[in-house]
Amino acid sequence: MSHVPVLLNEVLAALAPKAGETYADCTAGLGGHACAVAKRMGHGTIVLNDVDPANLERAAGAVRGAWKTDQGPEGPGTHGLEAHATVVVRGNFAELPHVLRERGICANMILADLGFASNQIEDASRGFSFQRDGPLDMRLDPTLPMHAGHLVNSAPEAELVRILTEYGEESGARRIARKLVDVRSMKPIATTSELAGAVHAALGFSGGPIDPATRTFQAIRIAVNDELGSLEGLLGLVEQACGELAAGRATWLAKGARVAIISFHSLEDRLVKQAFGRIGKQYAKQGAKEVTKHPVTASEAELGWNPRARSAKLRCVRVCG
Repeated sequence: MSHVPVLLNEVLAALAPKAGETYADCTAGLGGHACAVAKRMGHGTIVLNDVDPANLERAAGAVRGAWKTDQGPEGPGTHGLEAHATVVVRGNFAELPHVLRERGICANMILADLGFASNQIEDASRGFSFQRDGPLDMRLDPTLPMHAGHLVNSAPEAELVRILTEYGEESGARRIARKLVDVRSMKPIATTSELAGAVHAALGFSGGPIDPATRTFQAIRIAVNDELGSLEGLLGLVEQACGELAAGRATWLAKGARVAIISFHSLEDRLVKQAFGRIGKQYAKQGAKEVTKHPVTASEAELGWNPRARSAKLRCVRVCG
């Protein structure tokens, strides 16, 4: 399946890119959203951030290509070469605000798409999906010291119960954790199919439209990558920047900057909803506003050709300005 950025039209509508602005993509992936923003702006600055070095390189190439296609009939000089800037940052998106501040970059638009790039899901060696047998890895950042196999085979049973309950909202967490401990006592759980099989055995699954291993894979992936911790870190820095803007101090967000986040499950969406709600209320007199009062979801048309968008939810807030 080729890469298709989710909620693309909705993202463009929420961010409302303008010529000459600075857009920071916290999770660049393969560059789909960033390319669309670059073309909409015509000229400006694109900051690309990702923990996956291979995808980051591909995203940078795609955006530079998008800039070239928007040079106008007279070539690069139409907007001026200096007007097309692509900044590449590798790292956890929770650290991106610090990098922007250090480099003196002030963003008008921020996007964090918390899903996965299509190539990450389809690559069996990354271990994200039980639909493709591969090593039990699940790291978004391949340099992380702990992968899913380490966690599944070494975490105490009580810790497994906590992870499955908190991150997977799994009602059968105790049964699954007990089964994982039993299985690994005989042989380490090394592949995605072995993990899925253990979950099926614990819950008595014999077929159905929704594989019960889905929640377990989600929970372990979140734990391995500290996904909720990273999201909380980013949201905290956005709120801090709002306070700085309200006090008249310069920060890494421009006045009136739009911050958009695409989440894919209730744990993420709840954090975003609460943070954006606080910003909209606390700084309303300074111009802050929730651009999306309710989460924006995929249209029926998009679901028809992009089924991965079915659980995507977009929220956007405009900061003080």
